[in-house]
Amino acid sequence: MSEKFKALMIEKEDDTQTVNMVEIEDNDLMEGNVLVKITHSTLNYKDGLAITGASPVVRSFPMIPGIDFSGIVLSSEDKKFSEGDRVVLNGYGLSESHFGGYSEKGRVKSEHLLKLPENISNKQAMAIGTAGYTAMLCVLAIEDHGIKPDDGVILVSGASGGVGSVAISLLSDLGYNVEASTGRLEETSYLNKLGAKTVIERSELSEPSRPLGKERWAGAIDSVGSTTLANILAQVSYGGAVSACGLAQGMDLPSTVMPFILRGVSLLGIDSVMAPMQLRERAWKRLSENININKLEEMTIDTSLEQVEVLASDILKGKVRGRVIVNISE
Repeated sequence: MSEKFKALMIEKEDDTQTVNMVEIEDNDLMEGNVLVKITHSTLNYKDGLAITGASPVVRSFPMIPGIDFSGIVLSSEDKKFSEGDRVVLNGYGLSESHFGGYSEKGRVKSEHLLKLPENISNKQAMAIGTAGYTAMLCVLAIEDHGIKPDDGVILVSGASGGVGSVAISLLSDLGYNVEASTGRLEETSYLNKLGAKTVIERSELSEPSRPLGKERWAGAIDSVGSTTLANILAQVSYGGAVSACGLAQGMDLPSTVMPFILRGVSLLGIDSVMAPMQLRERAWKRLSENININKLEEMTIDTSLEQVEVLASDILKGKVRGRVIVNISE
């Protein structure tokens, strides 16, 4: 019999969802060919949705939440991984259809794992987390579209959240002029430290949009969706682009085709969950080269498995700034 270990478990009976700390064994884990000692996870907006049940993220019950983790390989049936390898996993159904990162161990498929760059520690990997990795995907899309620092201001919405915080840090260090949109102007100093040159109130973008507005931004990274995204599209300059990766305001898009057919604006959809491994490797390589560790530390707080449920509710209310590292079993 294997030794028992801790995990946070979501269970559902009828329409009632409960979250409890449980003890399980290796045999209770789901299928996979690599067993990992999970050292760190993180709290993302999507984790908040899963734990509170505010959105049907979890597809089968019982479920261990946590859409990402970093850890150390304990055993592997795939020669690509050896005992002691430091690894990271983002998405690929974690917390949806496969047990996630809020557990001291995980069993996963080797094709979903990525070896961590040598200069990124396990803890730093989850300071970055899915939010930071998604931010990097958004930046890569902006770059691939051909938008350069000299082309104009880049807007980042949901700026004080995880994706927004990392995006501001990355963009500013790459030489872009960043404007941040936030519902918490009291975080202006924090956003300036990350690299935002100007900060605007999100109310400027949250009211119903006109089909086209004044051209304000060369591009944007949006994690808010809904009316905010519609307003951004209406004010992006000719030939600009928006990387869209979230739906904090809503999943609707009350826009028109005008920005696309009159200004040649591009809407770049960013999916972090099922992104191909080649793109993931590119993103993590760039993170290893471009992430500013000092800024990363500025935007992170530490927590434990026991505190995750409380913070899950807070993140949905917009009360959590930056990134949350969940220390599992350092």
